[in-house]
Amino acid sequence: MVDSLINEWKHVFKLDPDKPLGDDALEALCVSGTDAVVVGGSSGVTFDNTIELLSRIRRFEVPCVLEVTSLDAVVPGFDLYFVPVALNSEDANYIVGHHQRALKRYGGILPWDGLLAEGYVILNPDCTAARISSACAPLDVKDVLAYARFADRLLRLPIVYLEYSGVFGDMSLVDETKKTLTQARLFYGGGIDGYEKAKAAAAAADTIVVGNVIYDSLDRALETVRAAKDSAAGDR
Repeated sequence: MVDSLINEWKHVFKLDPDKPLGDDALEALCVSGTDAVVVGGSSGVTFDNTIELLSRIRRFEVPCVLEVTSLDAVVPGFDLYFVPVALNSEDANYIVGHHQRALKRYGGILPWDGLLAEGYVILNPDCTAARISSACAPLDVKDVLAYARFADRLLRLPIVYLEYSGVFGDMSLVDETKKTLTQARLFYGGGIDGYEKAKAAAAAADTIVVGNVIYDSLDRALETVRAAKDSAAGDR
């Protein structure tokens, strides 16, 4: 049932608890027509700033997801919890180590029916996520497709996430990855800074994730919702 919920998502805003965001901007994002709001970040995420942002988002009806990147910032009350698995990390902690420790600590109380794993492939070697996780990047097409098949067919993960974080990626690679998947949904994030890139990304991926532009230009961020809807309408 959770898988069927995310299969309806075309557009997601990702909010970083460590970055300031005014109430008016938050309201505009939450009532924009986006399919969900994901809360998460690569650094500076704490229990306090996460629960503060959650309490503000809860004034609106938009689905709210916590992407768990810190054991100290696991906050109850989200609709769903995404657990990233950095498939191309050279540090086993980001594939299984941190996850095992999280289950040791929280395994008895986790809302398992609302928990989904994301198979991350980090493709920008200069981004914070790549540095923290020691990701092996960049990758060629065959490597990316192999990771996608591993996540989709062997691990049966519900989400494969191509993360370019800060730069706009290769949409032909994104499209080819989507066509490779048999049951996972393809999320794409990175460099979506307005209507045109959002529409291109939405045509290539199943779900686009828009983050950094929120803090640079709210108007351009809001345009990405319309772009995703226009792309979906064109697919019909």
